[in-house]
Amino acid sequence: MTVIELIEACSARLTEAGVSFGQGTTNAFDEAAWLVLWRLQMPLDALDAVEELEVDDVHLAAVHALIDQRISTRQPAAYLTGEAWLQGVPFTVDARCIIPRSLIAEPLAEGSIDAWLSDRTRRVLDLCTGNGSLAVLAAMAWPEVTVDAADLSTDALAVARLNIHRHQLADRITLHCGDGLAAVAGQAYDLILCNPPYVNQASMDALPAEFNAEPALALAGGADGMDFIRRLLREAAQHLTPDGVLVLEIGHERPHFDAAFPTLDVVWLPTSAGDDQVLLLTRTALTALPSTLPLSP
Repeated sequence: MTVIELIEACSARLTEAGVSFGQGTTNAFDEAAWLVLWRLQMPLDALDAVEELEVDDVHLAAVHALIDQRISTRQPAAYLTGEAWLQGVPFTVDARCIIPRSLIAEPLAEGSIDAWLSDRTRRVLDLCTGNGSLAVLAAMAWPEVTVDAADLSTDALAVARLNIHRHQLADRITLHCGDGLAAVAGQAYDLILCNPPYVNQASMDALPAEFNAEPALALAGGADGMDFIRRLLREAAQHLTPDGVLVLEIGHERPHFDAAFPTLDVVWLPTSAGDDQVLLLTRTALTALPSTLPLSP
């Protein structure tokens, strides 16, 4: 059996088993290719070069055992392999952190945030950093900045530390542990990036097993998904420099966001998932919010 035939067979097995995707891949073929090439220790970005190679019985058995594990445990492929990619950059992952897939990585890499920055931009905060992927990407995108990366989870921060050292950025990224902006009390930033827990409770209740394998702390946003975001928007202006901006991911929660903040002046940043999943807020827009903004629906 060749590599491509093995991938196609594994893809069919994943499809028949009804596993869920969305944590690094979006379909059975891509997931099978990832797992097969990883188990065979072949480059993940060079399928064309290896697809006609024959796979011996020992390696066939090893691949099928991995597919068995993926199906029986419903563990995401990233947890089985210990690695995931965001904008082509590899990151160490395990069950202590959410699998990196933030849409904020797209405008960051494409430069669409740059117009809101200046030659004075020096301090960036990645709030709810998880495994540190956005902090690493920000440091790569803007070599002149220093980055603070904050999270409530000490487990996630332990993985973030691995990635910071993996990419040799320990001199530019500092980790902070704490609840929301309390982790960086008294600090002000030119740019805050935040991919917070924003999944509403009804959606949490319907999550497939693969997503339930991730830390709920990184996903659950309360009844309407806005619990953390309400608190963030009440406090964010105090942590921004006069020309500072907040870039926030809300995923599919636009209706809940609009209901919670009907008067907010928002700039939407286009992504591959749509034009209403990542937004930018200026300090001016944030200071215009009512000081009595409720913390619950």
